[in-house]
Amino acid sequence: MFVETDATGAAGWSPPQAQRIKAASNVKLNEINLRMIELYRLRKEVPSGAETLTILHSLDLSIPDGQFVSIVGPSGSGKSTLLGLIAGLDAPTAGEIKIDGEAITAMDEDSLAALRGRKIGIVFQSFHLISSLTAYENVLVPMEIAGLRDAPERARRLLEDVDLTARAHHYPSQLSGGEQQRVSIARAFSNDPSILLADEPTGNLDSKNGRHVFDLMLKLNRQRGTTLILITHDHELAALADRRIALRDGRVVGDSSEGKMNETHDTDDDGAATGGAAGDELLATATAATVERRGRR
Repeated sequence: MFVETDATGAAGWSPPQAQRIKAASNVKLNEINLRMIELYRLRKEVPSGAETLTILHSLDLSIPDGQFVSIVGPSGSGKSTLLGLIAGLDAPTAGEIKIDGEAITAMDEDSLAALRGRKIGIVFQSFHLISSLTAYENVLVPMEIAGLRDAPERARRLLEDVDLTARAHHYPSQLSGGEQQRVSIARAFSNDPSILLADEPTGNLDSKNGRHVFDLMLKLNRQRGTTLILITHDHELAALADRRIALRDGRVVGDSSEGKMNETHDTDDDGAATGGAAGDELLATATAATVERRGRR
């Protein structure tokens, strides 16, 4: 999708988006491709005993720069798998994934790690903070590993953005669940990502803290023009997104951008809402490996 823009680059987009678009390219504004995430015939299969289990069935999706997209669906519908594929933490069986015009399905592990470091932030359901580091240090360390010169000041500003200046030197065990998740949001924005992927970020929080965390992500999405992909079982939060996509059995069964949404019931058989724990574990493991690999360089 190509768009015509005026001299300001606005084209209906917020100022942060227009500014980032201008800074990111030397080509003429009317030649900028605004698709941030592109999925073509994406398919994911895994062995299951003597059979093959298809988790995602040939998905085609395009998500523009700066859009806030919520992904809903029952447990086992493929939501966390899809997020892991977009992050480059897992490889599809077939199909192609492009992030900001780069085909990541052809990249090796080091190239994928470099791309995540430049363009992707991830918020986990279970926080995954380093217990021996303070809130400030949890935000600071990824920036120091990346060699950012202004890392200390940026870490302080990010904690201020999530209302945790007064708790900066507290350890995770001294923070509430909501405060720990706010630290993880600050950490996810430490590389000033183009894309923020959030897998059930409010799943372990009560409704008040969950809404606070959601509001912070939404504020940062609007202020920074970040493309936000949120997996959630909370339909009230999902409805606040620019666009809502529903998955069931590995297929898109609803997309609000196309004027159609099929309601899904995001509960297990016992009626309890569940999160993407398997996907959360995958994201945490891969991210830890990325940090370790960079630290060796």
